[in-house]
Amino acid sequence: MHKYTRTSNISTKKDFMEGVLFYASLSLIFILSITFKFFFRTKHRYTNLPPSPPSLPVLGHLHLLSPTVHRTFHQLSQKYGPVVSLWFGSRRVVVVSSSSVAEECFAKNDIVLANRPRFMLTGKHIGYNYTTVVESPYGDHWRNLRRIGATEIYSTSRLNMFSSVRKEEVKQLLFKLSQNSREDFTKVHFRNMLSEMTFNIVMTMVAGKRFHGDDVSDKEQAKRFRDLMREAFTYGGVTNPSDFVPMFKWFGSGGFEKKVINLGKRIDAFLQGLIDEQHISKTTSSQGEASTMIHHLLSMQETEPEYYTDEIIKGHILVMLLAGTDSSSLTLEWAMSNLLNHPEVLKTARAEIDAEFGQERLIEEADIFKLPYLQGIMSETFRLYPTAPLLVPHYSSEDCTIGGFDVLCDTIVMINAWAIHRDPTLWDDPESFKPERYVNGGDDSHKLMPFGQGRRACPGAALAQRVLGLSLGSLIQCYEWERTNEMKVDMTEGKGLTMPKAVPLEAMCKARPIVNKIFS
Repeated sequence: MHKYTRTSNISTKKDFMEGVLFYASLSLIFILSITFKFFFRTKHRYTNLPPSPPSLPVLGHLHLLSPTVHRTFHQLSQKYGPVVSLWFGSRRVVVVSSSSVAEECFAKNDIVLANRPRFMLTGKHIGYNYTTVVESPYGDHWRNLRRIGATEIYSTSRLNMFSSVRKEEVKQLLFKLSQNSREDFTKVHFRNMLSEMTFNIVMTMVAGKRFHGDDVSDKEQAKRFRDLMREAFTYGGVTNPSDFVPMFKWFGSGGFEKKVINLGKRIDAFLQGLIDEQHISKTTSSQGEASTMIHHLLSMQETEPEYYTDEIIKGHILVMLLAGTDSSSLTLEWAMSNLLNHPEVLKTARAEIDAEFGQERLIEEADIFKLPYLQGIMSETFRLYPTAPLLVPHYSSEDCTIGGFDVLCDTIVMINAWAIHRDPTLWDDPESFKPERYVNGGDDSHKLMPFGQGRRACPGAALAQRVLGLSLGSLIQCYEWERTNEMKVDMTEGKGLTMPKAVPLEAMCKARPIVNKIFS
């Protein structure tokens, strides 16, 4: 008994000493962080830095962030001006909410701001250690990736080759809608249907196979793919707090990182499996023309193996999936929501399509340029509901000047496209949905930037516009649309980097005569 008590006392003293050491270390880190922060700021106290709201020790302005952070930044810009300086822990951030200042970033400072910050674990463990075209630092590797994308993936000729894929997937969507809507209105749940369509478009272009629908060839592989993508989107919008406040590493952020590492390995294995399949089909096929994007890139690998490695090919596929599927389906959902809330716009768009093509044949991608009002609907949706409201962050490689303020090297620069798109000094009645504002032409490129601008602009913009134009035009041409009740569609923004609707869209649809002709 005495021995047990003595052992317990020793254990208690040991625990007490460990606790003292832990809190002493924590206090030391806290003091060092404040000292570092004070030193860093006083070192540059004579520079003309952008205005900044009051901050907290160590955390900086992290406490100001909200699920709809673009709205928070907009509120700060209204109080402090179009260029605001913030601290995310120990990292300096500058937020730009002005069209003219953004233009300065993409013109005068385009090269200085051509880098990307490294603060997401997904970029490290899923994005091949920040080497994809989206996250790669500016330099020779990025230029090579951009060249491959511009000439071999997103060029007009390459996109035209796969126009039949997009046409067929849109037709599949129209057929699915027709099942219960030929006689009367039926309810449609949009989000899953649109998401499945965009995933099938990309995967059929990339690997020649569909992963959603009743006619999927390998259902086990398809399920594994869907589960991986679901996880990737879940982790894709999560940042690692220890990237901003290093002391958070003491509080067990390793568990989250292990999950991301595991996910990255599984995604890599899946993508490698797709490449291996194409290797086999390529050697057994007698086709002279590549039938899929992987097939085509593997053909290029034979002549330029140093530029077309398996890892580079996997990186391009990953970017197409993560950046080009969710964003396209959500934009379609926002567009249809706007049309349901503005039936007069829907009526005008349908009249334009009927006047040009009638009910004899489905519109095609090449027809979209003949429909200026439909293009106006697309532009207005991009303006009010950009799926990247803060664009992809930039990173300063050296000191520069933005909006008359000094921006130091190693600063994260974020462009609030959402705020610029609603700036009353740029747009008449900016909160209203008015497609007619674009019909008379005019150059809005300096103030409309859903895909970014400059050399790091989204390389898949043309593909996204083709998918949106064909899908939206076909839905308008083939179906009558109504809201499910008298209430307007809820346009509240949900959580996530791609700004989804908080409430998934439901609507009532009824087939028009053209549907019976197409699917007779």
